[in-house]
Amino acid sequence: MSLLPWPVAWQQALYGRAGFYRGIGPAGHFATATHPPTGVVLARALLTLAEREGAQAIVDVGAGRGELLTALRSLDAGMPLTGLDVVDRPSDLDDSITWLRSPGGAELPDELAGLRDTLVIAHEWLDVVPCEIAEVDDSGTLRQVLVDVSTGQERLGDPLVGPELSWALAHWPAGIPGERVEIGLARDLAWSRLVDRLSNGCALAVDYGHVAADRPGGGTLTGYADGGQVAPVPDGSCDLTAHVAMDSLSHDELHTQRDALRSLGLRGATPPLAQASSDPSAYLRGLAEASHAATLMDPSGYGGFLWALRRVPRAGQHTADSGA
Repeated sequence: MSLLPWPVAWQQALYGRAGFYRGIGPAGHFATATHPPTGVVLARALLTLAEREGAQAIVDVGAGRGELLTALRSLDAGMPLTGLDVVDRPSDLDDSITWLRSPGGAELPDELAGLRDTLVIAHEWLDVVPCEIAEVDDSGTLRQVLVDVSTGQERLGDPLVGPELSWALAHWPAGIPGERVEIGLARDLAWSRLVDRLSNGCALAVDYGHVAADRPGGGTLTGYADGGQVAPVPDGSCDLTAHVAMDSLSHDELHTQRDALRSLGLRGATPPLAQASSDPSAYLRGLAEASHAATLMDPSGYGGFLWALRRVPRAGQHTADSGA
């Protein structure tokens, strides 16, 4: 049995030479909110956010194959757009969109720096930044979890110590045997490094997540492949993801996606029935848009995402940090 700490196995499984994200990409296995048909509705809301925050450019971190960028470009022909992911530039991406190759995981390309008046979007990025997995043993000690890369079988390793233990005690205390903790320190640091790339502007993390009041005692680590949930085996055959402790991220605002989209003007209201006679095409488009908006705001689905917004003011300005 070849046992590795989860972060090491996870990094290799997703971003290694034969990693999951090096192949056909997530869109070949499952849809996200950034993919059609919901992507355009989400993109419109994000453009509204950019306008509200005074952003004059948008960066998409973990851009997949450019689905959200394509939706943004379809709505705004002039907004400077940049995407980054672990693969080469998608061949069908609009020529006006800048593309950066990313090392994968928490690492960011050196070229992403000194961003001004920019909205940086990390949509379902942090949930695939590998993190330490720990479990409480029979004596109440929190121990690192080791995993077999070929089978997914696990075994408890050494007691958790140092910064990871400090993070757990501060953000996810656990003492019942069998309780699992997904140590969010790696995500917090990745987020901070991303925010540091901004000279001024704001960064938005959108992800499946939780806060201190509702930490999942059994953890959330899982796999996805071929459109369904599978056992999390770190052999490169599936996506590996774990929800994010969103409240431990440095942030100025933290909302559910449902509330965030409502604040940006999304209502999901159906068009007036009279329009079906006066302008059938517009009525059908309105119905479709309302349906997609409802999908994005469904609290049992995408609407349950959490949005963490972090502002970076210009020199001399000040913004209060309500996060960790």
